[in-house]
Amino acid sequence: MKKIINDPADFVDEVVDGLLLAHPDELRAASADRRALVRTDAGTGGKVGIVTGGGSGHMPFFLGYVGRGLASGVAVGNVFSSPSAEQIHAATVASDDGAGVLYLYGNYGGDVYNFDVAADLAAADGIRTTTVLGTDDILSAPTERAETRRGVAGLIFAYKTAGAAADRGDDLATVTEIAQRTVDRTRTMGVGLSPTILPAAGEPTFTLAEGEMEIGIGIHGEPGSHRGPLETADEITDRFIAELTKELDLTEGSRVALLVNGLGSTPLEELYLIYRRTHQLLAERGVTIHRRYIGEYATSLEMAGASLSVLVLDDELTELIDAPARSPFFTQGAVEPLTEIPAKQAPVVRSAATETGEVRTVAEPGRLREIVLAVTDRLPAHADELRELDAALGDGDLGITVSSGARAVREAVSTLPQDAHPSEVLKSAGVAFASANPSTYAALVGGGLVAAATSVADAERFTADELATALAAFQQRIMERGGAQVGDKTVVDVIAPVADLVSERRAEPAGDLASAAVQTADTAVADGAGKLSQRGRASWVGERSAGHNDPGSVAFLRLLEEIAKEF
Repeated sequence: MKKIINDPADFVDEVVDGLLLAHPDELRAASADRRALVRTDAGTGGKVGIVTGGGSGHMPFFLGYVGRGLASGVAVGNVFSSPSAEQIHAATVASDDGAGVLYLYGNYGGDVYNFDVAADLAAADGIRTTTVLGTDDILSAPTERAETRRGVAGLIFAYKTAGAAADRGDDLATVTEIAQRTVDRTRTMGVGLSPTILPAAGEPTFTLAEGEMEIGIGIHGEPGSHRGPLETADEITDRFIAELTKELDLTEGSRVALLVNGLGSTPLEELYLIYRRTHQLLAERGVTIHRRYIGEYATSLEMAGASLSVLVLDDELTELIDAPARSPFFTQGAVEPLTEIPAKQAPVVRSAATETGEVRTVAEPGRLREIVLAVTDRLPAHADELRELDAALGDGDLGITVSSGARAVREAVSTLPQDAHPSEVLKSAGVAFASANPSTYAALVGGGLVAAATSVADAERFTADELATALAAFQQRIMERGGAQVGDKTVVDVIAPVADLVSERRAEPAGDLASAAVQTADTAVADGAGKLSQRGRASWVGERSAGHNDPGSVAFLRLLEEIAKEF
């Protein structure tokens, strides 16, 4: 596969460079790494901000809809990878002017966890956030699990309606409701004809035989519901409408907006064939097509294929879908140009800093910072063991997640003063760990550490009492965000008994407590080996998970062992 690129490692950064150079009157960077972008008037006028984000490779999806009457900011991840919580937070800070910020993005695990961590960071800054997830990919899950569906091209309708609502001055609750209503009334179905090639890998994300198609394929190449011989444009469209009518009210008198979307290398002529048949079928049903969009709106690099998105309109959504909007990739109606670009500067977001940019200090900080630096220096030595454990049950990336996360934490915490408040140490560690790798484990642990930081923010010391409080908050946040319960064979099975131990025996000497925590964790890991994994990728292997130690639990055990060495 031939690509017009430079160094694959620089692909995303150079794309962002090009965008900022081409559209300086419409976009500006909101973070030092330029992975958080906002429109030039973001964070001004007292209006609700809308922040989206996701992996690169889907242009103009996500970052292409930052503009007037659309989203106010975006966090840009690597190709098909989630943006970091810190990048999302940077876009949030730059988008807020006191009215709050709506997070509006596709329903993908890594994105969800990192946006959740960013919401925690925003809350610490006094910024209100709400979340609406795009879940329009109709074949990615059955009706009874519709909330787990992927978000694909139909999310563009929500950008349009929510953006228009924010632009007219609606409050955060109203903008959020409009976005959710739009998502609830939108469905999408797609077909893939050829794979995409990741720039860094140089290999296809999936394979299709010559003359084959796959119905229901995801924008990252996720498997669809039917693979078979290529059909005609009319036959494919008939499949789309047959499925969409099962869940949408496409009957006499209904009014809709349509989006016929090319996935990257499908000729526009072929998209119009799909529109032609869609128009015929809906006309037969007495459905009015109020507005139509035909072209490339959400792609997957050079994947061949198309999708059809349908939004069933009501009176208010019709008004909002018709409102003017403008971004570098989307123009509708006449948008008044900015007579003067606001002078608000892109914020320098420091994960360990307060709103004033100063790190809180305390007279008796304890040994937390010292222990974190020592432990994170040694933790990467366990990378090979964790990689091998994870390869048996997951995707094998836990070793690099922990090792790179530990290095990032050490770098971040080392910049803090020796008398930094313990909450600053925990917050800095959480953001650094979550941002180092776009993985579920990193986001969960990072979010847990941010929650732990909040729980001890008012403490003047860091003793066993504060440790017990922080551990309880750490456990609770991981359970809330990950959905795991004790007994599901996840890291929660080890955190929970250790948290109970620390709470019950907090009066004991630190060295004794640390040794007991290691013994408790070791027992929990051994007890869990015979169980079946119930959550995450490990659950996908079913009965084969029995007899294997849970990788995340072992990582937490190794952390405790390294901590115990400090006593």
